[in-house]
Amino acid sequence: MKAKECLLLMQNILQLVDEGVHVLDKHGNTIIYNEAMATLEKMDSSDVIKKPFKDVFKGLNDETSTLLKALHSKTVTKNLKQTYLNKDGKEISTINTTVPVIMDGEVIAAVEVAKNITKIEEMSNTILKLHDEIEKPEVVKHKKVKKYNFDNIVGRSENFLNVIERAKKSSRNTASVFIYGETGTGKELIAQSIHYASSRKDKPFKAQNCAALPESLLEGLLFGTAKGGFTGAVDRPGLFEQANGGTLLLDEINSMPYELQPKLLRVLQENYIRRVGGSTDIPIDVRIITTCNEQPEKILREGKLRKDLFYRLNVIQLNVPPLRDRVDDIILLAKMFVDKHNVRFNKHVTGFSDDAYEFLLSYDYPGNARELENMIMSAVSMCEDHEHILDSSHFCIQHTSHHQIDDYDKIEDSGIDSYLSNLEKKIIEKALSDNNNNITRASKALKIKRQTLQHKIKKYDIKIL
Repeated sequence: MKAKECLLLMQNILQLVDEGVHVLDKHGNTIIYNEAMATLEKMDSSDVIKKPFKDVFKGLNDETSTLLKALHSKTVTKNLKQTYLNKDGKEISTINTTVPVIMDGEVIAAVEVAKNITKIEEMSNTILKLHDEIEKPEVVKHKKVKKYNFDNIVGRSENFLNVIERAKKSSRNTASVFIYGETGTGKELIAQSIHYASSRKDKPFKAQNCAALPESLLEGLLFGTAKGGFTGAVDRPGLFEQANGGTLLLDEINSMPYELQPKLLRVLQENYIRRVGGSTDIPIDVRIITTCNEQPEKILREGKLRKDLFYRLNVIQLNVPPLRDRVDDIILLAKMFVDKHNVRFNKHVTGFSDDAYEFLLSYDYPGNARELENMIMSAVSMCEDHEHILDSSHFCIQHTSHHQIDDYDKIEDSGIDSYLSNLEKKIIEKALSDNNNNITRASKALKIKRQTLQHKIKKYDIKIL
């Protein structure tokens, strides 16, 4: 393969990565400037490619530019945090690594890889604010925190009542509880109920979604930070310290970064924590409740959760049945949600028509009780003031209880390739929606590589807001 062809291949490959990549040749001209870097700096690639670096970035020189330093003095820069204004005047924070490419003792190119950490920085600042609110409750005393107990749990299906009975028994001790259930089944409600029925009810109940933060931030949030441990670090207690004497709920434990799991295991084994960057062991007394939206056997088989950690967490296991297996509870819950949202929207809905009953009982509720509530909320909010009975027309969901392909006319009209492409697009859009447009989580849900998902998003022109 010729040098020109190799360069073209490399350019195409680098368009698929999320990090910004900027490459200069030995003369200081840009030869690679991928889309991620162009987006980061709000530049047009055509204004940079094949142009002298100094002509495009006129404010930079050999002293201020890591790329020029690498090119002219063979300087290697690793993980340098830089904060600057892009072309639109927006403050951008990046972690840059810049290296010279040396052949036969001569620098033939300089490569810079920039990772955009702006959102992580913003997230970190949010966490610090939350810490402040926790440490200074008077700041947020006007905010009412909803506390759930077993009296708030509605259901009469035998399989569900058995789970609730086990949950009540678990509140009498301090053993770790592992709650498995699909999204929307009420796992956190049960977790809170266990806490507020236990001897720890007067102590703190803290909750953290393990899928919401990257490893570095999650570790600091759980275990706290020590002043001087790293640049900008201050003494802040983590959730373990804040929940001391009480209960800590780790939601979506199956999404906890694998590298963080041994540290959590050590805390459970030794009953002390050490703040990030600290050297002091701090004893803690915290009951752990974890939730998981995937079958335990599956996450263990796929290596999402360490087996030794799982056995520590799974002392008492509660398997919350999905709503489709709780048919006796559907109408009961629907009526409760009607009453709730009547008050919210000042409506006067009193019941359901026969076709609405049929609809509600035949739908399979992939989003479980949470989806049912959203359906009822939508129906109540959209009905007219004079309407007191909800019928099937008030429910905007097209229901397909068995998800089978029965209508072959559509396939015959468009052809199977077009039909399958459209189906794949819809599946990808749903996965993105279910994961808040997070490409990494969506790709995991779809069991495909992140790069493959990015390619399909581009292929189907899927807009990510």
